[in-house]
Amino acid sequence: MIMAKSKVYFTKDTGSKSLVRLYEKLGKDLKGNVAVKLHSGERGNQNYLRPEFVKPIIDHVNGTVVECNTAYGHDMGGHRFNTESHMKVMKEHGWSENFDIDILDSEGPDLVLEVPKGNILKENFVGKDLSKYNSLLVLSHFKGHPMGGYGGALKQLSIGCASSAGKCWIHSTGQSTDIKDAWEKEIDHDEFLEAMAEAAETVHDYFKDNVVYINALVNLSVDCDCCHVAEDPCMKDIGIMISTDPVAIDQACIDMVYNSKDPGRDHFVERVESRNGRHTIDTAAKLGYGSKEYELIDIDEEN
Repeated sequence: MIMAKSKVYFTKDTGSKSLVRLYEKLGKDLKGNVAVKLHSGERGNQNYLRPEFVKPIIDHVNGTVVECNTAYGHDMGGHRFNTESHMKVMKEHGWSENFDIDILDSEGPDLVLEVPKGNILKENFVGKDLSKYNSLLVLSHFKGHPMGGYGGALKQLSIGCASSAGKCWIHSTGQSTDIKDAWEKEIDHDEFLEAMAEAAETVHDYFKDNVVYINALVNLSVDCDCCHVAEDPCMKDIGIMISTDPVAIDQACIDMVYNSKDPGRDHFVERVESRNGRHTIDTAAKLGYGSKEYELIDIDEEN
């Protein structure tokens, strides 16, 4: 299926007001009860997006910050594996004092989404409270990742929106929803990446045309915000992007990093390539809910 090029808007301005400027330029009005999916940061992590950075856009859409509990406990450096512990970290990081917070899987049962075109997964388990929302703003910190190679919009849709059990399901490529059991399963790494792409489609399709993606290419570490001990950024900040296409925005971010002349570029690219990270984007494009072909529109050049 041939898809038209998706529009991805970009600015080099990494100030908090640029998020609203990009949103207004996109011209997509998220209506009703708006969920804002972001990564609130593991305890000890220094690279996650701060509340003051995202506050203008969250206030602009009158959104609720949503998260799901993780699938790793204290033995793996985790402090967000249950709602009580998770909310303590949210408070420490300044989220609960600035926004309404909803831990989507704080109460079961999970919302089960079918994966009609899934090769690895046939169902996806997401936080039950996702059903309370009419629209979704996916606000991603674009960075590297120890397992996925990189983290962006597709990871936020998949692992990010999955319940704790759902995270186990994706990580184990559909073998287990149990935290103790899932990490013991032998998996094919490419199948894990494909499972992420499949899970991401279910959330994207759930909100139909009521979803917007923002990727912030700042604090460019090779490690995820889920790492309680993460490497410091290896590249200078690049900018911020917005789109209604999760595949296009992640591809545009990858292209911008790969084409960078920053001295830290090779370290970041090695993280992506060593984990075959682009396979997630390729799989998502083949599933057809986004396009790798995009038109990059620099809004700074229009002023």
